[in-house]
Amino acid sequence: MTKPQIVGFPGRLARYSRILGISVALAACGDSNQYAAPPPPKVTVATPAERPISHYFDATGNTAAVNSVDLIARVQGFVQAISYADGALVKKDTSLFTIEPEPYKLKVDAAKASVLSAQAALTQAQAEYQRQADLVGKQVSTQANYDKALAQRDSAQGDLQSAQANEQQAEINLGYTNVTAPFDGVVSARQVSIGQLVGASTPSTVLATIVQLNPIWVNFNASERDVQQVRAILASRGETTAALIGFPVEVGLQNEDGYPHQGKLDYVAPTVDPSTGTLAARAILENADRSLLPGYFVRVRIASRPRPMLLVPNVALGSDQGGAYVLVVNQQNVVEQRQVEAGQVVEDLRVIESGLGKDDRVVIGGIMRAIPGQKVDAEQRSLAAAH
Repeated sequence: MTKPQIVGFPGRLARYSRILGISVALAACGDSNQYAAPPPPKVTVATPAERPISHYFDATGNTAAVNSVDLIARVQGFVQAISYADGALVKKDTSLFTIEPEPYKLKVDAAKASVLSAQAALTQAQAEYQRQADLVGKQVSTQANYDKALAQRDSAQGDLQSAQANEQQAEINLGYTNVTAPFDGVVSARQVSIGQLVGASTPSTVLATIVQLNPIWVNFNASERDVQQVRAILASRGETTAALIGFPVEVGLQNEDGYPHQGKLDYVAPTVDPSTGTLAARAILENADRSLLPGYFVRVRIASRPRPMLLVPNVALGSDQGGAYVLVVNQQNVVEQRQVEAGQVVEDLRVIESGLGKDDRVVIGGIMRAIPGQKVDAEQRSLAAAH
C-alpha cells in the first residue's frame, strides 16, 4: 500500500520561514534606527564692553554777528572823504567818513569865545557883589543894591555854565564829522559818494554798515524733551542750567566733515517758546580766520560729561514691532530675546542705554541659528577678540 503524501506542506513551511526571517530582520532594524535629537547649534557670545561714553545733543542752527551797526550821519554836511575800501576789515576807531568839519570848527571857536565872555562877566559881577556886601556891612549901601549885585552874580554864573555847555555840544558835533569804526569788523560797500549832502533827511543818512565777525554767535533750539532730560541730569547732580554756561560746543558747516569749529555755550533762554515747544540757546565761537559768516546754517553738537556705558556689536541688534532687541544666552544655555534701548554708534559698537546687564552673554555670532526658547552651544569670546 502506498503512503499518503501531505501536499503543499514543504512550500508552506518555506513561506513561513521567510516571513519569520523578515520579521526578525525588521525587529533588528528597528532597534538600530531609534530617533536621536541633533546637537544644539553653535553660537558665539560675549559680554558687553564697558566704556566711558559722552552723549551728544545734535541740532541745526545759524550763525549771527555779535555786533552789526549802521553808520549814521549825525550831523549835516557834505561828505569830504571816504577813508576805507569797500569790504575792508578795519580796527576800532579807524576813520571811515569825513563830513566837512569847517563849519563845526567855527562853532566850537564861537562857543569858546562865549565862554570867555561869560567868565569875564562873572568876574565883574562877583567883584560888584563883594563890594556891595562890604558896604552893607558898614551900613553905607542899601539892601536893594546888595540884592541886585547878588542877582547879577548868579545870572553871570548861569550864563557861564550855559556857554560851557554850548562849547561841549559844539565839540561833540565836531567829533561827529569824523565817522569812525565802533569796533573791529568788516565795513560794507559805501552808500554815499564824496560831495554828497548827508544828515539833512529824516531818518538820518546811512553811510555804510559794519559787521563784527570775530567772535561770532551760533543760535539754535532744543526740543522740550531734550530740555527735560538735561534738567533731570543737572538736578541729579544738584546743578541748575547756569552750570551749562561755558559748556563746550562743536559746530560744523553743511559741507564739512565732523565738527571742526569749537566754541562755548554762552546763553540759554529762561523759558520755552510755547508756539514751537523749543528752548533758544546760543554759543559763541572764535572766528579769527572768518571761515564763518553771519547767516550760515550749521550743525551743532554738544557732548555731555562721559559716563560708563555698555556697548555691543552693531550686528547683534535686531528690531521688531517692540523696538530694538538683542539675543541673550542664559545660564541654562537657552536663547532669550531682550528688548533694549539703543543709543549712538561708536565705531562698530552700539551703546545700550537700558535693558542689558554687564554680565549678560549676548549672541554676536551665529545669530541666524539662535532661536529664542531653544538651547544652543555657546562659545564665549571677548569683544576685543571678536573684532
